[in-house]
Amino acid sequence: MASMIQFTNNYRDCSTEAGYQFEFYCDGCGTGCMSPFKASKLGAAAGIMRAASSFFGGMGGASNVADQSKDFLRGKERDEAIREAVVEAKKQFKLCGRCGKWVCELACWNPKRNMCEACAPDLEEELASAQDKARVMWMQRKAMSEDMISDIDITQDGGKPKALAAKCTACGAELTGKFCGQCGAAAPAADAKKFCANCGNEASGTAKFCGTCGNKL
Repeated sequence: MASMIQFTNNYRDCSTEAGYQFEFYCDGCGTGCMSPFKASKLGAAAGIMRAASSFFGGMGGASNVADQSKDFLRGKERDEAIREAVVEAKKQFKLCGRCGKWVCELACWNPKRNMCEACAPDLEEELASAQDKARVMWMQRKAMSEDMISDIDITQDGGKPKALAAKCTACGAELTGKFCGQCGAAAPAADAKKFCANCGNEASGTAKFCGTCGNKL
């Protein structure tokens, strides 16, 4: 009796009538590899029969044989091809005895524990990853505690917010002098400053009483 073929669900059959080829994938990271192409003798014979059928004007018997040759996808030749492909794939993948997954040896296998890294993480890799994450976190905290805008002037006049630039009442342009640089209109006159005779504090030109001591201006 023919031996059973060990298989998993992490492969794809890419075979055609011309031959056999299979793709195998890692259950962990999805990395894949493809088996070498193996030409099909049955497929080649089918091609010859189909060509003969066309040449002789459609021989029914030859055509039927050619159509039946598609059974090569489920026949002995395919079984042998996939058996050989599985043997080659096992050189690239490892079977984890704990979870039953086939994983690639390069990225997802822990040879120290003889299990996949999902079941037995590589402690050195985990430590390195944790250290780097901690470094990033501490760099962010340190950056938040540093003064990054000490050389940027955001205030004037002893810490008071910068006053908004005056606008021309005629065209709305920013005023930089006594006349508008865009339309020539005169800038509105600034309020004359007053000083309280009682306490000496400055008051606006329109104020009638001192805002500090209440003295009439």
